[in-house]
Amino acid sequence: MASVLILGGLSLASAAQQSLVLQPEANSILSEEPITPVPKPPQIDPSKIRLGERLFGDPRLSRDNSRSCSSCHDLGTNGASKRSYDAGLDGSGLPLNTPTVFNAALSFRFGWEGKIRGIESDIKASLENPQIMGANISELAERLGTDPGLRREFTIVYGGGPDARNVVDALASFQRTLTTPDSRFDRWLTGDAGALSAQEEDGYRLFKSLGCVSCHQGVNIGGNLFQRHGIFHPLGSPKPEILRVPSLRNVATTPPYFHDGSAETLDDAVRKMGMAQLNSTLTDEQVKAIVAYLRTLTGKYRGAQVGAEP
Repeated sequence: MASVLILGGLSLASAAQQSLVLQPEANSILSEEPITPVPKPPQIDPSKIRLGERLFGDPRLSRDNSRSCSSCHDLGTNGASKRSYDAGLDGSGLPLNTPTVFNAALSFRFGWEGKIRGIESDIKASLENPQIMGANISELAERLGTDPGLRREFTIVYGGGPDARNVVDALASFQRTLTTPDSRFDRWLTGDAGALSAQEEDGYRLFKSLGCVSCHQGVNIGGNLFQRHGIFHPLGSPKPEILRVPSLRNVATTPPYFHDGSAETLDDAVRKMGMAQLNSTLTDEQVKAIVAYLRTLTGKYRGAQVGAEP
């Protein structure tokens, strides 16, 4: 099973791997590893990216103008929030922890349950969800069109004012650029032998030998398959039982952890995962090494390191 999962992760990551120009020794490392580096952001029309970024921070995308995409996905910190559950439009807690938007475009499905295929579909679902943005996309496009400056910008980019299609396209164009390359681990993968300490390398070896890599592999170190949680012992809230394996990219910046935000620290999350998924009580030294490795997965967004690690 582990071999099948690892091979699946490698095939999903092959496109990203091919986009990198590497030295021969780096190619040798990559050919042996189940994880590949995050590629640079894709080449997309800059005017679409700028427009999408403007919309990402615009509260007019919500039904009552009270929140924007960035209200729950803070690009200045971790691409998500620091809360176990973000609040819905009515003030009640959302049912699942908010995943980071960084590198989300590299995953094969969206959301904790992986029910959504494609970034455009994910954007539509978030805009229309009555507890998240609660909007009618056609109506919000009409509302945006009453802003002369924004209408002019849409006309320049799309040849006409805002509509349901181009609002989603602009947001998707921007979100596809939210990748975070150049983590220390990625530098190690591409040939920089000094990028990791001895403890961090030990942590990576444990990550593989203990079986963590069976689910967390590929370019996103997760995000490319489904898994049942609580295989050996309970892990947080029992529902939903099957989840899309989350990416571990920038994981040191995204507490609290799990679908219910029930693990406050990386140390706690690693111990609980070892017991719940591997039926293993990890030693303090093992946990320290794995946590040290996980902290090397923090990449850069627009040249700056993602978030401030807690």
